[in-house]
Amino acid sequence: MMNIATRGHRLARHPLASYFGLAFALSWLIEVPLALQAHGLLGIELPFALHYLAGFGPLLAAVLVSLSCGGTRSLADLLGQLGRWRVGPSWWLVAVSPLVALVLVSAVVSTADGDVLGITALGEVDFLPSLGFAAPLFWFATFGVGEETGWRGFALPRLQRAHSSLAATLFLWALWALWHAPLFFYLYPPSVLPGLVSGLLAGAIVFTWIFNSTGGSVLIVAIWHGLFDSTTACTACKASPTAAVISTLVMVWAVAVIVIFGPARLSRRAKVTAEDPGRSRSQLDGALVASLGGR
Repeated sequence: MMNIATRGHRLARHPLASYFGLAFALSWLIEVPLALQAHGLLGIELPFALHYLAGFGPLLAAVLVSLSCGGTRSLADLLGQLGRWRVGPSWWLVAVSPLVALVLVSAVVSTADGDVLGITALGEVDFLPSLGFAAPLFWFATFGVGEETGWRGFALPRLQRAHSSLAATLFLWALWALWHAPLFFYLYPPSVLPGLVSGLLAGAIVFTWIFNSTGGSVLIVAIWHGLFDSTTACTACKASPTAAVISTLVMVWAVAVIVIFGPARLSRRAKVTAEDPGRSRSQLDGALVASLGGR
C-alpha cells in the first residue's frame, strides 16, 4: 500500500513527465515486441493486430496521471472533454472535413489519371479482416480517442499554461513523432519518415487550432484524427495519390493557421490551459519544455 501511495505521489508531483513516460511505456510495451517479432527476434508469435491497442497508451497514461493528480474530479474533467459536442455546426464540418476531402480530391485525381480511391477501400485495414463501413469508427476509437485524450486532452493544456500555443505544439509534436518510432521496424519503410514527421507536425498544429477554437473539445479533434487516418492509412490509401494530396492540403492548412492566427494562441479564442490540483512546480516539468525558450 505504501509503495502504491508513493508512486501516486510521484506521478502527481511530475504530471507531464509522468504522462509522457507512461504513454511511451504502455504503447511501446505492445509495439516493441511486434518490432522484434518482425525481425525474428521474439520467441513467441504475436498477432500483429495487437498494434491497434497501442493507440490506447496515451489515453491510459492520461487517466492514471489524472487520478493521481486530482482523483475522480480531475479524471471527470479529462473525460468531460470527450463529451464537449456543443461547438457549433462549422466545427462539426471541420471534424468531418477529411472525409469530404477524400470525396472531392478523389474525384479530381480520377479525372486526371483514372485512379479512384472509393469509400469501400476505407474498410481494408492492415492486419485485420475487412471492417467495411465500421472502419472510420474503428480509427476514431483507437487513434482518435485513444491518442487525443492524452496528447491534446491532458498534455497540451498543461504545456500551454506557461508557453505559447505554437511552442507547446512543437514540443508535443517532437514527442508524438518519437512515440511512432517502433512502427518503422514492422509497419513503415524508412522512406516514409520525412513525410510522416512533417505530416505529424502539420497535424499537431491543426489539432491545436481545433482544440483551442472549440474550447477544448477532444471529441472534435478525435473525430478529425480518426477520419484522417481512415482516409490516409487504410491499406489501399497508403499507396494512393489521393492520400498524398490530402496530406499536402493539411500541411498548407497548418501554415495558414500560423499566419492567420499567430503563434501565441493558434486560434481566435484564448488557448485552453489546465491546472493540476496540488501540483508543485517541479524542476523536471520545467526542464521538459525549457528547450522551447518560453513564450
